[in-house]
Amino acid sequence: MIVKPKIRGFICTTAHPRGCAQNVKEQMAYVRKMGPIAKGPKKVLIVGSSTGYGLSSRIVTAFGCQAATVGVFFEKPAENNKRTASAGWYNSAAFEQEARAAGLYAKSINADAFSDEAKQKIVEIVQQDLGPLDMVIYSLASPRRRHPKTGKVSKSILRPRDIPFTNKSIDMDKNEIETVTLPPATEEEIQQTVDVMGGEDWQMWIEALARANLLADGFLTIAYSYVGPELTHAVYRHGTIGAAKDHLEATAKALDKRLSKYHGHAYVSVNKALVTQSSSAIPFIPLYFILLAKVMKEKGLHEDCIQQIYRLFAERLYNGKAVPVDEAGRIRVDDREMRSDVQVEVQKLWKQVANENLYQISDLKGYHEDFLRLFGFGLQGVDYEADVPIETPPFMEVASPTD
Repeated sequence: MIVKPKIRGFICTTAHPRGCAQNVKEQMAYVRKMGPIAKGPKKVLIVGSSTGYGLSSRIVTAFGCQAATVGVFFEKPAENNKRTASAGWYNSAAFEQEARAAGLYAKSINADAFSDEAKQKIVEIVQQDLGPLDMVIYSLASPRRRHPKTGKVSKSILRPRDIPFTNKSIDMDKNEIETVTLPPATEEEIQQTVDVMGGEDWQMWIEALARANLLADGFLTIAYSYVGPELTHAVYRHGTIGAAKDHLEATAKALDKRLSKYHGHAYVSVNKALVTQSSSAIPFIPLYFILLAKVMKEKGLHEDCIQQIYRLFAERLYNGKAVPVDEAGRIRVDDREMRSDVQVEVQKLWKQVANENLYQISDLKGYHEDFLRLFGFGLQGVDYEADVPIETPPFMEVASPTD
């Protein structure tokens, strides 16, 4: 099949297998270039390991720390040689192929990570193959969750709390500035967003592993979050997502206390704004991002996922020193984004941006390039006119439960 991008809204419904593999290889090459992280973990579980920060975390721990990795994700395989697999499927297949070629242990399951069945399958794999884990990375991004105990299905929603919010945004289909008003969320919508994106499932994963005696001495777990500037707070940090992030951070503090018996810790890492499948769906955020990227690239401060995660591991988590945290106990690798000189310039551009100057004062072109890269398109060295097989060889060790 000759695979071309087909974009619908904020997702691309096709993915290029060779392009995704090339993206994974380029991230691995970056980690190898930067060098080993000598004090890093050796047995790691990544929940949400197929795209974005989760994928980069798996690459850093495997190729930077020489860790055995187990990944959990919920992705779609190719269908009848007519529909491509999802990008995360191709990413994970490429990762496992490269990891095993390098002599690294790697296993994955394609499963609803919120389910008890997924947790039990992971427990069985870890018990059989690895023994106690050094680290669990929680990087799950999902729009819905079926609670494993009650069966309730919750859906996350992107809205402000208390009052409507109106501001500039961008229609990425038309590449046009628009004004968007979001109504406030109901209490039920806020709670459902917390149910999906908060810390309950993270805690359930740690508890399941603890019951099976699979947490090593010095065990560390980390989840990813975002704060952002005041410019985006109404819809993000003070919105429904912010309520979920508050719950995630409260969970980290509770887990940190419980992990003291293992001489371990739980952290939330606040990362910078990047083009991801999930962030593309949030109103106002893409416009902020294309202005931010313009400023950070001009200042030589821009980082992508793999650069952020390598720096997190090499300079924050495993450098032999105490882990630096802010007043709320969070690790901050969004420090370059939040520099005052960066934010002052972004705010200035936000006031100026209009359809007439959009391409001149923003990195709109870079945004679209980064977005397509998420699905394996636009990478150098890939022949996008070639007929490619869209089915992958079997690479998962465990049959997947379905939702």
